[in-house]
Parts: sequence; C-alpha cells; structure tokens
Amino acid sequence: MKLLSWNIQWGRGMNGKVDLQRILKTIDQLDKFDVICLQEVAINFPGLPGSRGENQLAILADGLPEYTAIYGAATDLPDNNGKRSQFGNVIFSRLPVGQIWRHLLPWPAEPEIPSMQRALIEIIVTAPFGPVRIQTTHLEYYSQHQRIAQIEAIRRLHVEASIMSNLSSRSAKQNRPLDGCLRPAEAILCGDLNFTATAHERAQMQAPFERNIPAFHDTRTLMYPNEPHAPTVGIHAVDFVDQPECFDYIFITDGLRKHLKAYHTDPITQASDHQPVWIELT
Repeated sequence: MKLLSWNIQWGRGMNGKVDLQRILKTIDQLDKFDVICLQEVAINFPGLPGSRGENQLAILADGLPEYTAIYGAATDLPDNNGKRSQFGNVIFSRLPVGQIWRHLLPWPAEPEIPSMQRALIEIIVTAPFGPVRIQTTHLEYYSQHQRIAQIEAIRRLHVEASIMSNLSSRSAKQNRPLDGCLRPAEAILCGDLNFTATAHERAQMQAPFERNIPAFHDTRTLMYPNEPHAPTVGIHAVDFVDQPECFDYIFITDGLRKHLKAYHTDPITQASDHQPVWIELT
C-alpha cells in the first residue's frame, strides 16, 4: 500500500500560477498510489492568489477516476452570491472505504493572531494487511498554542478509536446509523503539521499512551533513524521559513511498523510551496 501526503497550496506553484493539472501530472509521475491525502484544496475561493474560484475538488476527482474522494471543509463561508466557499483537505482512495468522519479541531481564541478553523478527515480503508484508519490534517501555522490544542484533540480521538476497536464488531446488515463500523486501532496520520522536526509538537504527537493504546511514530525517523529530516518547505524560496524545514509528516501506529518498507520525499517539484512525501507499507 502506497500513501502520498501533499499540501498543494490550492494548486499554486512556485511560479504563482494555479494549475491543478500540474498537480495531477506530478502525482502520476511520482508513483501509483493507493491513497492520496491533499491539503489546501479550495472550492469557489477566487480571493486566493492565482485562483479563478474553480472547484478544485471536482477537477482533481475528474483526474483520479479510479478513486473515491472524501472532502473535509475546514472553512465553509457564504460567498455573497448565494454559493459557498470551502477550503480544506481531501483523501482519494483506490482501496475500499468504510466509515468516514470529519472532525473540526479546536480553535482557541487568539484575536491578535491570524488563524483559521482546522479539520481532520478520518476514514477506514481495507488494506492488504487489514483495516486501517487514514487521517489527514493541516494544523495552524501562526500559533503554537493552537497547534498543541489541535494535536491533543487528535490524540483524544485516537484513544477513543482504539478503545472502540476492542468492542465486538457491529453488524451493518440493517443499514442503520446505529450499526456503525468497527474502528481499527492502527492508524496512519499525515499532513502539513506546521512544526519543525525539533519542535515540542512532534514529541507531543509521539508521546506514549496508557492502556496499551498504540503510539504514533514518525516514518521518516523509523526509516532513517540517524539522519535529519528531509525538508518539505523552503527548498524553493518561500517567505514563511528562513531555511529549509520539514513541516510535512506521516505517522504510523505500533502495529504498522513491521509493514513499513519505504519513505520518500520529492525535492524537485515546484508545483506547490510544499514537497510531496509518501510511504510504502507491505
């Protein structure tokens, strides 16, 4: 199973032009992925630099016809023309998709700091090695206080899912909301997390849990324990970091460590201000 995570900056490349076909072409050139997690996907937001207000979800979905698309809008606003403007994350899956959750993350009030609502998409997919939860998010950039609160919320959700995984499997034969779907304890968490590899937040994300709940592990470190993180922003000049840094991560839980085969970062593409990262599990 191959999973890609990429903040596509609403398709805006380093040349300032928004081009979703360039995003699709880049993904196709990298590999054939089973799951694609993208952050900063916009619908009807012409105020974003370079955007014409296009429905980026529809464009990407048209280019990925083999995949199920699961969109989660973190920001959902009226556009004053009777329509909605949405900004969020999307998961595309070629694997069978079970239950889906869309979680809004905490947004502690800090009026003096620019910030916006953040969200986490969580889905269950059936991988060759069994069911696994796939989660993708984009944490707050401007406020460490907000990031810490958001990470703590993600960890609480993981605890809930792990406890539910110990329950007997529910039957969905009657197709009722109460039937639900068994949430596996093992999970993959990826996205633009907006902290560096040496930040407190990374240690917070990987902190152990009580009650035998599987912990999260940074796949880059698992594959290359004695090497620094490969940068995912700042390889090509941007105005929000002073030097190349790693902001984009893929974490996996304990039971998936034995399946981890490869970790990759593409340092070449200039189709976004972030670089794609991906893993292979076998």
